[in-house]
Amino acid sequence: MDMNKKLYGISKKYLVCGVNSPVRAFKIFGINPIYIKMADGPYIYDENGKKYIDYNCGWGSLIFGHSNKKILSYLKKNIDEGIYPGINNKKEIEFAKLIKKYLKVAEKTRLTNSGTEAVMTAIRLARAYTKREKIIKFEGSYHGHIDYLLVKAGSGSLTYNIKSSEGVNTEFIKNTILLPFNDIEILKKAFKKFNNSIACVIIEPVMANCGVILPEKGYLEEIRNLCDYYGTVLIFDEVITGFRLSLGGATEFFKVYPDLVCLGKIIGGGFPIGAVCGKKRIMELLSPQGNVYQAGTFSGHHFILQAGISVIKKLAEERPYEKLKSMTEYFCNQIKNLFEKFDFSVRINFISSIFSIFFIEGDVKNYKDVSSQNFDLFKKFYIYMLEKGVYFSPSPFEANFLSTEHSKKEIDLTLELVYEFLKRRK
Repeated sequence: MDMNKKLYGISKKYLVCGVNSPVRAFKIFGINPIYIKMADGPYIYDENGKKYIDYNCGWGSLIFGHSNKKILSYLKKNIDEGIYPGINNKKEIEFAKLIKKYLKVAEKTRLTNSGTEAVMTAIRLARAYTKREKIIKFEGSYHGHIDYLLVKAGSGSLTYNIKSSEGVNTEFIKNTILLPFNDIEILKKAFKKFNNSIACVIIEPVMANCGVILPEKGYLEEIRNLCDYYGTVLIFDEVITGFRLSLGGATEFFKVYPDLVCLGKIIGGGFPIGAVCGKKRIMELLSPQGNVYQAGTFSGHHFILQAGISVIKKLAEERPYEKLKSMTEYFCNQIKNLFEKFDFSVRINFISSIFSIFFIEGDVKNYKDVSSQNFDLFKKFYIYMLEKGVYFSPSPFEANFLSTEHSKKEIDLTLELVYEFLKRRK
């Protein structure tokens, strides 16, 4: 019996479309989603007992792979301390000190339960600090399911007030300005047009929620300069890139320092968490010191923080970034070579241990290029690899990841399967 099919059938009776996050339904592929029973190292195992090489890594949160023994040992020692005291604990201090140690801008930190909450808090802080209402975000970036950030691209170079979800009141997004990524001239025009009414610019320094799109040389520096000139708060959404590009995330990787940084994923070691950190003068507007209200029942959960502390300390001790970069570069270049060998058009963007495969010709510089992918080829490729035991992120608009548990063995096996797929397509 196919347990994946059976469980999906049961799940649809109780959960909306059988899932708790849309992409997990595998709807674009027309196949049943998989249900995972266990995970270990670079592998996940479904309810049928089938093993997959996992290039999703918990949506990037598991830089040391699944069930890392050292991290698990720390957690097991702490489980006897109680489930959750609901009040302050010393791990909050240890955790915040680690964040500050590796992120220069993290003069003060506030913990949340998700990256979405961190972004929401950062924007509220920016508006309170500047006494302005308008915000700039970039086409294709996802910063959580917050009403005023659920906007998409439309015609024109200064597009705003276009919602991308039903149920979003247009009043919530009237102050959201949507711009194309990597176009500094358009950004300059937006600042000139709206002048002293822009509270903040929020940006993924490396776009990773519509596939990986890298910033062009000097782009982030120009944004920093414009924000300084106009007195606008610069927010880096590093929920994905934080502690994955480097110990200091994209902030240290590119040596561009925002006013506020939003974190998530890796800092929780696979558990739900978020954090907003940044300049003291802005952060101290938060209640109870200031009048910007934010609260969370499970914010600063000691067990989750122990997982995050363990991961950050392990990253600082082992410094795996060069090894991960080398593996990712090898993997992506080999995939590109195979596609070119069989005369298929593909563009692979990667940085550090993050990568995306775009079935598209030419350079992928913006979200509109990404949206013109060859979905038919992507679907065939995805289903073939899944059947053969390789799990990529189930969307052409999501990033993929390597962990320290991936080795040349898993990568070369994946490359063999890519070769087989392309050979069959010819």
